[in-house]
Amino acid sequence: MKNLFTSILGIFLFNSVALCNDSAVFYFNKGVEEKTSKRFLHASKNFETAIKFDSNYLQAYLENGYTNLEMRKLRLALNDFTKVFELDNTNQAAIKELASLYFGFKQYQKAVEFTNKCTSCNDKEKIIGISYYQDENFGLAEKVLAPYVQKNPTDAETSFALARTYLELENEKKAIYFYELALKERNTNASWYSELGLIYYNNNQYKKAIDCFTNAVKNGITQSNDFKQNYAFAYIYANDATNAEPILQDLIIRKVGNKELLRDIAEAYYSAKQYDNSLGYCQRLIEMDARDGKALYQAGLCFQKKGQTDRGQKMCDAAIDMDPALGKMRKQTSLPVGL
Repeated sequence: MKNLFTSILGIFLFNSVALCNDSAVFYFNKGVEEKTSKRFLHASKNFETAIKFDSNYLQAYLENGYTNLEMRKLRLALNDFTKVFELDNTNQAAIKELASLYFGFKQYQKAVEFTNKCTSCNDKEKIIGISYYQDENFGLAEKVLAPYVQKNPTDAETSFALARTYLELENEKKAIYFYELALKERNTNASWYSELGLIYYNNNQYKKAIDCFTNAVKNGITQSNDFKQNYAFAYIYANDATNAEPILQDLIIRKVGNKELLRDIAEAYYSAKQYDNSLGYCQRLIEMDARDGKALYQAGLCFQKKGQTDRGQKMCDAAIDMDPALGKMRKQTSLPVGL
């Protein structure tokens, strides 16, 4: 009797498993039909039901992952492909999607891990190189990105990443080259123009900086106060006060009452040997504060450069009387920005 009961129980369990397997396959096939018809929500529900009947149904997880991608449910897709990988860590379809998803989620170490496992990933070097760059491993980023860009010079995104990499490695010459290469392919990227303009500005290539800043404005850059100041000062150092002044006046309105801005403008004009313009801003500072010894000293230097040596020296002496600390500047021909 006991053996009979055991046999009956075994048959029952076998039939139950078979029934579950049949049900899983049934719902999986329904899911494939719905997915083919682009009814993705219904497809996903069928795949999930198939998985309830068979929790190790690898193909159902895989198809559900693709379906969730179609619906832009990326976190759910990541979970599906992760389950596929857990069931079969050699499954290249899942590995490829995991590499892409982790890259998109900015989990760059994971992106590198799965891209290295991937045998079918397009632009494998690109994903790994940009991931190294984003993870601030600039040495490895340069080793991967440089040969990739050499083979793919029209890939603007990668050229930009390589430019940024060289900037972090303090190789501005190479950084400039790859910024220009990136902008050759994507000449509407305002932020790239702005970044390249700042590099030119810091390297005293003011006309090139102006071109970049101008293109940044044309392409809709957000004109912060810092951007405006760099743009205007590039014009000053390029001896183009006509174009500098409208930007400066707007900046002065935005930073009303800011003495250090006026002082920096006066010094920029002085450095560019535009002494009358420098004097104009010194005058504005003195009108704001008649005891501003720094502004008076700057004005005295301007008059000396204009050939009015006695007048200029008297002004510098008067400034030192107001602020004895200025005495150390007597032998200098110019003042540092923001004196």
